[in-house]
Amino acid sequence: MEEPLPPPPPPLLPQAAPPPAPPDGAAPAVPLDGDPAAEAAAEWNIPPNAPACMERHLERAHYRADGALLLGASGLNGRCWTGSLWVFAEPRRAPSEGFCTAGVQTEAGVADVCWLADRGILVASDSGAVELWELEENESLIVNKFCKYEHDDIVTSVSVLAGSSQAISGGRDCCVKVWDIPEQTVLHSYRAHSDAVTCVASCPGKDTVFLSCAEDNRTLLWDTRCPKPATRIVCSACNYLPTSVMWHPQKSDIFVLGDESGTVALVDTKNPDSALSAAVHTRAITGFAFSAHSSPLLASISEDCSVAVLDSDLSEVFRNHSHRDFVKGLSWSPSDDALLTTVGWDHQVLHHTVPLPAGEASGINCVKE
Repeated sequence: MEEPLPPPPPPLLPQAAPPPAPPDGAAPAVPLDGDPAAEAAAEWNIPPNAPACMERHLERAHYRADGALLLGASGLNGRCWTGSLWVFAEPRRAPSEGFCTAGVQTEAGVADVCWLADRGILVASDSGAVELWELEENESLIVNKFCKYEHDDIVTSVSVLAGSSQAISGGRDCCVKVWDIPEQTVLHSYRAHSDAVTCVASCPGKDTVFLSCAEDNRTLLWDTRCPKPATRIVCSACNYLPTSVMWHPQKSDIFVLGDESGTVALVDTKNPDSALSAAVHTRAITGFAFSAHSSPLLASISEDCSVAVLDSDLSEVFRNHSHRDFVKGLSWSPSDDALLTTVGWDHQVLHHTVPLPAGEASGINCVKE
């Protein structure tokens, strides 16, 4: 009997071509073994200590003088409300985490945030703390400098006084506090409001004067040099609870006031009954920002999900409805007077090109994203 023939050998598999040699002077590629995080880090160059993911609810946006954009975010879902801070040297990359310059996780939600000088970041925390963070390591790292629990409830608003050595905070504990930043201590603690403080605002050029407004339907003008530092400003143009205040950048006696009905009023502290007002939004005002024009434009944002820009007569020159949730933060670009950036709870960072007043010239021709 003939023996069976052995099975044929398996076909030879094609050999993969060797990777091309790197050009002269270049480092060879390092395999990432399919690790998405490693691939993202290699492509995006994620800075150290930056969180892997930004929370959905964007609360605030502020430009620094050199154009760097600061974002504060909160996670308002689930059992633990956390937050984070982010800095983008290229604002149009925001809110993509991998393109940030620096980022850090905070222990609680971020209610408000602002720049302190060039590298400091002052934070109002949902935990009741006022926090100071600072950029280090060539601005790739955000380091905590202090965290002080002086409020008994959520800190809703912070603002840096002229000179940058003092700041003010307001909270849902009805308190307004004045801080000595270098000493990390509270200089004054006031309980002039009878309900939650919604906003505090420092006066440009005056290191003892500021404003506060609260859910007790009162707007107070403060001067810490006086024995009785708080004076109530009664504005008949706003008949609902005040939600936001901001000083005019060029007129120390004028401030803008917004209320929960969407009304915007320009108020003269010496004659508040003569306030100029307009029904700009249909829901609560959440923030203001004046532009750097010779005749500043006033941008306002609201819980009606819209962005409005007004001239000195409170006439509308721009309106946008692209946000799909509360608009919570806004800032004018320092490098282009026509560029306004807004953020909201829909996790969008939008860049708006606003029509310029007559006689004004924009530094850069920017396109809305």
